[in-house]
Amino acid sequence: MDLPVMPPVKPMLAKSASALPRDPALFYEPKWDGFRCIVFRDGDEVELGSRNDRPLTRYFPELVTLLAQALPPRCVVDGEIVMVTEQGLDFDTLQNRLHPAASRVNKLAVETPASFVAFDLLALGEKDLTGEPFTERRRILETIVDNSLERAHLTPVTTDPDVAQDWFTRFEGAGFDGVMVKSGELPYMQDKRVMIKVKHERTADCVIAGFRWHKDGQGVGSLLLGLYDAEGHLHHVGVASSFTAARRKSLVEELAPWRENALEGHPWREWADAAAQAKAEGKMPGGVSRWTGDKDLSWEPLRPDLVAEVRYEHVMAGRLRHGGRLVRFRDDRTPQSCTYAQLDEVAPAELADIFAEAKK
Repeated sequence: MDLPVMPPVKPMLAKSASALPRDPALFYEPKWDGFRCIVFRDGDEVELGSRNDRPLTRYFPELVTLLAQALPPRCVVDGEIVMVTEQGLDFDTLQNRLHPAASRVNKLAVETPASFVAFDLLALGEKDLTGEPFTERRRILETIVDNSLERAHLTPVTTDPDVAQDWFTRFEGAGFDGVMVKSGELPYMQDKRVMIKVKHERTADCVIAGFRWHKDGQGVGSLLLGLYDAEGHLHHVGVASSFTAARRKSLVEELAPWRENALEGHPWREWADAAAQAKAEGKMPGGVSRWTGDKDLSWEPLRPDLVAEVRYEHVMAGRLRHGGRLVRFRDDRTPQSCTYAQLDEVAPAELADIFAEAKK
């Protein structure tokens, strides 16, 4: 492979904003809930690069075939791999595609084929376009993506903030993360937070039923969150993380009273068993994540008596997507009051206008 922009490429990033900025020079796009992917095509060679420098090529053979038809012979395109269903974008099914066995990968490629959404162009032919303004990169991108092919798409874009606000509201339940905002003059800047992302945020009161140590071993890396269903069963719904170094250490002391005799009568007691964790496949607090490989996901139980207010973006398949952020502990709330009923789940919006495969 010999392209003017060669892998690995660290994708351009965004910083968060609480409200949609409005400016005549801005462009707005939907923010997709999938795997960020930069496609490198040089003739018959197609490579799918991830934002973490982990090649995605082997996991999505159907996209290698598709993009060899949908893109020109020599190009580098930034986009997102998504899983489209009639109910919206399904991240859990997409994550299941990261399987180590080639036979399983090939089977899933047929049963649950992924789609690709293009939203930026880094190179075409012999030309490096990363120094060009976004308006020019987008203009060219619109001429090279064959989105008449099923599962190959060009992301919608608008300069109208009212349209972007409509996307932010109307498509939320279909698995969209929010809205991306970028300047028309913006060059492609690898690994720089020069775009803006506006994401949905809500809060919920959750039971803190355990925690994981931070990788440095000196503090709390994440809190394990639980919610009760209508039958009174406590379910693991995600984690709260992203603590400062000082907060990680202080949490160790704050949580200490709930560590005493924590496994006695704990609703997740069987999940602390090593054999159960090995079989969990990401469904239990100690399960092995396909994306993180052999990362240690063992956890420390806490007596499920502590309640915390957690900020989250949206819910998918009964879990908090992308994890949550700790707002505060709630001594005034009982664990039994932390139920699924408080979660704000938006009914999925119709995706057929964007994805033809959603009509099936």
